[in-house]
Order: sequence, then C-alpha cells, then structure tokens
Amino acid sequence: MASPSVLEPTAPQGSVLIAGVGASQGVGAAIARRFAAGGYPVAIAGRNAEKLTATAAELAAAGAKVAHVVGDVSKPADVARFVGAAQQLAPLAMAVHNAGSNRWAPFLKVSEEQFESHWREHALGGFHLAQAAIPALLARGGGTLVFTGASGSLRGKAQFAPFAAAKAALRALSQSIAREFGPQGIHVGHVVIDGGIEGDRLLSFRPQLKDERGPDGLLNIAAIAEAYWVLHHQHRSAWTHELDLRPWAESF
Repeated sequence: MASPSVLEPTAPQGSVLIAGVGASQGVGAAIARRFAAGGYPVAIAGRNAEKLTATAAELAAAGAKVAHVVGDVSKPADVARFVGAAQQLAPLAMAVHNAGSNRWAPFLKVSEEQFESHWREHALGGFHLAQAAIPALLARGGGTLVFTGASGSLRGKAQFAPFAAAKAALRALSQSIAREFGPQGIHVGHVVIDGGIEGDRLLSFRPQLKDERGPDGLLNIAAIAEAYWVLHHQHRSAWTHELDLRPWAESF
C-alpha cells in the first residue's frame, strides 16, 4: 500500500476553531477564509461582537459553513462555548489560539493590572483553549492545535515586557503540550510571526507603514494563513512544531 501524501490528513476532515478573530483584514479571519475555502466548516470567536459578526457574514456570503461566538478566551466558560460551537459543525479537527493584544509601555510605568492582562490574554487563554480542545481532538482520533506567537516569544524587546513575558509563557506551554500529546496524535504548532502584519490592527494607526516598508515588506495575512493550512496537513512522520514567518526584507 502506498504511503499517504504529505498533504493528506491522518484523520477525516472536521471543523476548525479560530479563537481571536476580529476584523476581516486580520490574521484570524484570514485563517478562517483559508480553511473555509478548503471545505472545512469554521467556528470563529472573539471579544468584539460587531467585528466578529461582520467577518462571519463575509465568510457565509462566500459559501462557508460558519458559526461565530462572542467571548473571552481567558474565561473557561467562554472557551467551552467556542469548542461546543465548532463541535456542532463537525468533530473538531483543529483549534487555533490567535487572541491577545500588544501594548507598548516603559517598564517602570507598567501596572500590575497591565502585566496580568497580557498574561491572561496570551498564556491563560492558550491554557484554557488547550484544555477545552484537546479532549475533543483525542475523541476524534487526532488533530491540530496551533498557537500564534511573535518575536516577543523568543526575546524581550525594550518597553514590551508584559507582552514578551506572556508570549514566552505561551511558547513554553505549547512545547510542553506538544511533548505530552504529540504521541497521542495531536500536532501542536507554535507560529512565530516576526514582523509587521499588513492588516487592520497595524495599518489603522500607522497607515504610512506599508509604503515605508515597500512591496511585501509587511506580512501578508493570506500568506500567514497558508502556513497554518500547511501545518494542519503535514504528514505525522514530519511534523513541524515551531515555524517562524517574516517578510523577506525583515532583519533578524
């Protein structure tokens, strides 16, 4: 018998949950579009009801089978609703933690509340999503769990201490989960996004940045989403755990 293709999943297709979806021109929405285009039903979740509803409507208009749930990934009851919505579409095949913000502040002016807020969004949110999604993935016989990281996952930049601490914690969490559940058929990935993202969040307050960076100087959201698609479809004999993405002109 021929071995399966490297792009063939090892279990039947199911639903994809993306926690951390807002505006249509964002990474979370782009991931949802890519998987919907590939035939997967998608469940999207986020805190901004207006943006989430608009993105869900766009996906549905394009022919996607979609559910959307408003909630906070740092709250376990909300995360349980996210997973439940995906399960109603089809058995959960993939979950993505893409939630969390990034706020600049001089270290001596960072409050305990600000520091904890970052930790809740990134590290605690990743913990809750993993605890809710893994049992569903195991019941299905395997699947994929991906965490969106950043350059702050690897090194702490000046005046970004809360973000770096939270992202580093999320990275360590992903490594631990990968080692425990990889042998049980769950592909755990951590995607380091190193550079500015050509989406609404960045360009809304720095619209000139696209011209300053030049062609392809910012990360294209569809190209980012393609990387998540590839991760999910890797053959289990050659899984990637950590993948870093950056523009061709970005220094590192």
